[in-house]
Amino acid sequence: MSAHPSLDLATFAANLRFESLPEPVVRRTEDLLVDWFGSAVAGKGAPAVETISRFAASMGPQDGPAEVITSRACTSPYFAAMVNAAASHMVEQDDVHNSSVFHPATVVFPAAVAVAQALGASGRQLLTASVAGYEVGIRVGEFLGRSHYKVFHTTGTAGTLAAAAAVGHLLGLSAAQMLHAFGSAGTQSAGLWEFLRDAADSKQLHTAHAASAGLMSAYLAQQGFTGAQHILEGPQGMAAGMSNDADPTKLTDGLGTRWATAETSFKYHASCRHTHPAADALLKVIQENMLQPGDIAQVITHVHQGAIDVLGPVTNPATVHQSKFSMGTVLALAARFGFAGLGEFNSSFSDETTQAFRKLVVMKLDPEVDAAYPQRWIGKVTVHTHDGRVLKARVDEPKGDPGNTLSRAEISDKALRLASYSKGATPGEMQTAIDGLWQIAKTDKVGWLLA
Repeated sequence: MSAHPSLDLATFAANLRFESLPEPVVRRTEDLLVDWFGSAVAGKGAPAVETISRFAASMGPQDGPAEVITSRACTSPYFAAMVNAAASHMVEQDDVHNSSVFHPATVVFPAAVAVAQALGASGRQLLTASVAGYEVGIRVGEFLGRSHYKVFHTTGTAGTLAAAAAVGHLLGLSAAQMLHAFGSAGTQSAGLWEFLRDAADSKQLHTAHAASAGLMSAYLAQQGFTGAQHILEGPQGMAAGMSNDADPTKLTDGLGTRWATAETSFKYHASCRHTHPAADALLKVIQENMLQPGDIAQVITHVHQGAIDVLGPVTNPATVHQSKFSMGTVLALAARFGFAGLGEFNSSFSDETTQAFRKLVVMKLDPEVDAAYPQRWIGKVTVHTHDGRVLKARVDEPKGDPGNTLSRAEISDKALRLASYSKGATPGEMQTAIDGLWQIAKTDKVGWLLA
């Protein structure tokens, strides 16, 4: 094991070059950027996002070099990153990396895009910095382990370092400066799951804080501000306070050879990723046996402990957002409509039919599924029908995983749907923006994403 894994990770993030990125990683990062952009536009109008946006507008400059996507305002990179991070995590459609249980896009791209706009960076610089952020954040999430995720929202904690890595790369930080940025980012890492019990707005605050605090940490390091040198693995660092199964070897696992960015999954259903494997498995049972929702007497979902920890507290969802963390609600919508999408949640998350189906769904810890998690998210269900049949199905790669990924056409369609949902951009505006993002590597200067 490395004697100083935090420094090794910082050195990698500081020294990464576009020319060292394999072509498939570049193309995947473009895919992830377009996917993130759709989610950011979709956050427009959500009360939690608008509250953070009003705060940013009251505290930040009325003009600046960075774009607030939901309002099309101009402000500082700090406040643009804050609002765009909140917006892109609102509708639960942003990407996820399985083994780290981390949503990279919603903390990396808001910070990286805002700073790239402010600096006049090229598209290649933006993509390289984003990969640095993904690789750092994913490895920090893997390092902190399953025990961390039981209490802490990894996107809020590891995400702070991911944002610092991306911004630090754009600022041209040295390895030593990057390590200081990590120290400042790590000491600000935050995000607790308790909000789910109350349907609180905290999840958007987690990403807003992670993106803006990571950005601030990198700018401070550029100015000589120092941070802890062993913030991750030190005796009073993040692992010591936030984990009991941390593995420092994960921090440097395959740096420069294993591209974790390319392992990242897209989200198909508009809900917590822990619900997706079971939803896909249930859809498989329904399709193979030509079932109707009314035929089903019970659904047993065979899940990993992480799903129980996160979804278990949500027994009677009071809001659309909280319902996305209800296994029963997600499966009810999937069974009824073939897809748990934004429109389905908005129109039907609390109606009598959904509530009745929700009561038929139970979660049961499954040793095989739990042993595979978080490297693999297996979906297994057992369905009991009213006519006495017992039907089973499993899905080894939910829709959106690297082995069952979305095509570029599907990613574009998803982004267009998200914009239509929020009315955050017209179809023409979105198509123009999407076309530009697919070609971002050829862009000399990153400008506004929406005209």
